Formats: sequence, structure tokens, C-alpha cells
Amino acid sequence: MYTDKVMDHFENPRNVGELEGADGVGTVGNAKCGDIMKMYIKVADDKITDIKFKTFGCGAAIATSSIATELVKGKSVKEAQELTNKAVAEALGGLPPAKMHCSNLAADALKKAIDNYLGLETKNECEDHHHHEHNDFDHGCSI
Repeated sequence: MYTDKVMDHFENPRNVGELEGADGVGTVGNAKCGDIMKMYIKVADDKITDIKFKTFGCGAAIATSSIATELVKGKSVKEAQELTNKAVAEALGGLPPAKMHCSNLAADALKKAIDNYLGLETKNECEDHHHHEHNDFDHGCSI
């Protein structure tokens, strides 16, 4: 069901933790499945010099958070803003359809952290994140 890369990032997640004095912090969540992601970024010379995450959720949520941090570390803020859920899922070698929403959350948490860094106001995704294309059964977040 999961690729070896998904399992590797779940069992050995990269960049886990909090960043003291982060330049930007973004939190998103999905109330239906219970996944919550928080990303912290440090920026210098318009580049993401450090990034960490804390995720409460299923294996796919942890893996997508981990790979997202690897994909943007060292990139410019503009490049990081362009990270898509499709790129996150592809970097992991794919995700089961019922878990694709986890890649959305990882990309959204990063975008919220960047918006926070840029001083842009955004609404609370923990309450507003919805995926109407799936029924409730699809939101089960167990590995």
C-alpha cells in the first residue's frame, strides 16, 4: 500500500521538532481525520536555511511533512511557495488515493509558514480545511 520511500520517511522522519525564533510558523489540520501539521522556517537572504515540523497524524501525514521539508530546505522563498501537493506525493513515489489529502496538508503548512514570514494574514486551516471530494470513510488516517 505504501512505497518504501513513504515508509522510510515515516520511520525516520527528517527535520522533526521546533525552531526557536522561527521566522515563520504555519499550522494546518484536517478535523475529519485528525491530522495536524505545524511547520517552522528560518529565512536568510531570501532562502529557507532551516525548516522543522511537528505532525500529529498518520504515517502518510508524517512522511509528507518530512519530504516537504527536504524538498524546500535551501530553496528561495519563491521556489518554496511553488511546492505543490502533487510534487510532495511524487517525491514519495506516490500515495494511496485516500491519503492524498496528507500531501495537501504538508504543502499548505509550508505555505502558511511562508505567509506568516511575509506578514500575510491567512485563516485558520485547522477549522476550515475540507475535502468535499471524499466521503468520511476516505479520511481514516491509520497506517
